Amino acid sequence: MGTYKHVADCVKTDELVQFTQKLVRINSVFDPEKTGANEEAAAKHIAEFLIMEGFEVHFEEVVPGRPNVIAYLRGKNPGKTILFEGHTDVVTAGDPEQWHYDPFGAEIVGDRIYGRGTCDTKGNVAAAIFAAKAVKDSGIEFNGNILLCIPCDEEGMMQGIKHFIDRGWADDVDAAVICEPEENHVCIFQKGAMRAEIRVFGKQSHGAMPLTGINPNWRLARIICELEKLEQAEKDRLGCHEYLKWPSITPTIIASPAKGEAQINVVPGEVYMTLDIRTVPGQEHNELKQSILDIYDRLAETDPDFKATLNIIEERPWTSTPKDAEITRVVCRAVSEVTGKEPVWQGVPGATDGTFLHARKGIPVIVTGAGNTYIPHHADEYVEIPELIETAKIYALTAMYFLNGDA
Repeated sequence: MGTYKHVADCVKTDELVQFTQKLVRINSVFDPEKTGANEEAAAKHIAEFLIMEGFEVHFEEVVPGRPNVIAYLRGKNPGKTILFEGHTDVVTAGDPEQWHYDPFGAEIVGDRIYGRGTCDTKGNVAAAIFAAKAVKDSGIEFNGNILLCIPCDEEGMMQGIKHFIDRGWADDVDAAVICEPEENHVCIFQKGAMRAEIRVFGKQSHGAMPLTGINPNWRLARIICELEKLEQAEKDRLGCHEYLKWPSITPTIIASPAKGEAQINVVPGEVYMTLDIRTVPGQEHNELKQSILDIYDRLAETDPDFKATLNIIEERPWTSTPKDAEITRVVCRAVSEVTGKEPVWQGVPGATDGTFLHARKGIPVIVTGAGNTYIPHHADEYVEIPELIETAKIYALTAMYFLNGDA
């Protein structure tokens, strides 16, 4: 670790834990039906702390009540810019009775902090903040800039990171670390995502006289069966990806009828379904769209009453960062020096804000942070305190190695 051991030693571990607890206790589940149920309070707490610590802070409202926090720690000399990014929003706690701990209590039990967002991703946001603070407190000079982006709405349509990019904040970023729960593994791949809506149209009729109408449920069932075949064909074609595993085409929401009340003796006039499609290298989104439309054409050939639409509501392409990229090398070095172990290569099964940083700006991204990959969105979400401390030190060393050219 050499010269930069002092930087890692400057991570204030007790303050890191307390800051994480404070963030978790601020309920930042977005609820459009409730006034103040958003990320604003968490963002203000973060901004106030960073201002107090002497960072250059920008507070930008993306949509009413949903702000981004953007902060710089600038080095003595010009140089590269490294971005650390993690979001303030969290998903719903769900049924509180499924929790053994208060979802927003941030209770410490043993070496764990429990609560919604502890690992996804308020603990990692705190780790990035305290990593940057450790660099500042160390007094060791560095070149370039450490940039913190703490956006809203990662769990939704990712409006926060899109706003960040659209406003030009990412233009000078040379590499990004996405602060998400990955057990401090080095994730060099991210799955892509396509969210799609399917509507199948028929003709409403009496359940006792179905032939007087056109039942869209039969047509939707055929589409689902064909989509299952398409998913299997893609698996057979691509195999199991070393880090991302299998591609998938998953029907999620099915509404029959698409609107109005369902009734057992009424054939609906229209049905609605959503697809959550997750893609891996070797898949092109436009080709997948066409494959679905080809299914429609085949079904229509034998069914003159077949009528369906496909609407892609969002796309997030898969990403990859080479093992020999500079950001990859410095993250691996930091992981090895902090943990004393060889880095574990991994991929992210879902999309992150880093998807858009890479797709829109060509920024190489590494996803890493504290927390079990499979804990997010579960009841009794937690983060291990020793791992969280390691994460902050990994982030601090990553910044120093990248900015001072010690790859």
